[in-house]
Amino acid sequence: MAASVIAQDDVSASRQSAIVKAIEKVSPAVASINVTQLRNVRYRTGFNDPFFDYFFPQEMYRSRQRVKGSGSGVLISPDGYIITNFHVIENATEIIVTLSGGKEYEAEVIGTDRVTDLTLLKIEGDAFPYATMGDSDDLIIGEWAIALGNPFGLFDLNQQPTATAGIISAVDMDFGQVQAGRVYQDMIQTDAAINPGNSGGPLVNVHGEVIGINSFIYTGSQLSEGSVGIGFAIPVNRAKRIVNELKNTGRVDRSFATGLTVQALTKKLAMYLELPFDTGVMIVEVESGSTADNSGLEAGDIIVRVNNNSVGKSSDIRKVIEEGDLRSGDKLSLKIYRNGRYRTKSLRLGKVN
Repeated sequence: MAASVIAQDDVSASRQSAIVKAIEKVSPAVASINVTQLRNVRYRTGFNDPFFDYFFPQEMYRSRQRVKGSGSGVLISPDGYIITNFHVIENATEIIVTLSGGKEYEAEVIGTDRVTDLTLLKIEGDAFPYATMGDSDDLIIGEWAIALGNPFGLFDLNQQPTATAGIISAVDMDFGQVQAGRVYQDMIQTDAAINPGNSGGPLVNVHGEVIGINSFIYTGSQLSEGSVGIGFAIPVNRAKRIVNELKNTGRVDRSFATGLTVQALTKKLAMYLELPFDTGVMIVEVESGSTADNSGLEAGDIIVRVNNNSVGKSSDIRKVIEEGDLRSGDKLSLKIYRNGRYRTKSLRLGKVN
């Protein structure tokens, strides 16, 4: 009898794994987010009959209609600040946050950032449970990862988040600029199942610390919306930086100045200058006292690479800055050509006066 009791105690203890404890720790801070959105809906007139449509072609119309959507979020402070994805609340006219236990709150948008696909919300109250932020620069491929959220609206059925477990499959995954101007860079890849509705929810480690914000999945087919074991999360260190700006100013300031005036290098110009290449950006003017001037850049220099990316026109430089989520104070590494030699210069992005 005593041996049986000891065995049962051992089983009970073994069930309290690190994953179980992590889920118990962070679950109260996970939120369901239900929104009413204004979306463009396309529809046709007619009878949807091929024979009728042949003789009387249907016209396509657009209208703005109210539709329901859902996603996830995570409380990051006791006074009700919540991180979620921008695409979860985009064009929302109403945002309702539900916490574990079923209590609902109307949320206020503090700030949004389309580029990183992040939004900061606020609900009224205090002493809310909140998640601990981890360090996404300290991840090991193969370590456990847990995704929590509101897949397919299931949070609203049982008034608690759904949890799935997997591993960190890869880090520093760069997708560049994708639809609607969003830039997904340095993403965390996980095989923890992430499904529609998980967007904006936390990806946590075995300590229950948030290491990422779940954002999108690879489905493998346009006909499938479910997880195939490839999901991606915004690293929490990036989210922390963005959230601090949103909390302080309500927006992310990406304005910058370099003090450079440039023009694309043409084949004729390259031949005239007797250059060994015909792709690059030539510096036409350097503003006195600018960061470019302080970096030692000169009129006539040819920029051929920026942060190890080839450039052929001024928009290529801006693309590097945008996709790197760089702003004033950050630095660019420029490979230039001057007087028959390649050189490397560091250019700090300055503030706009």
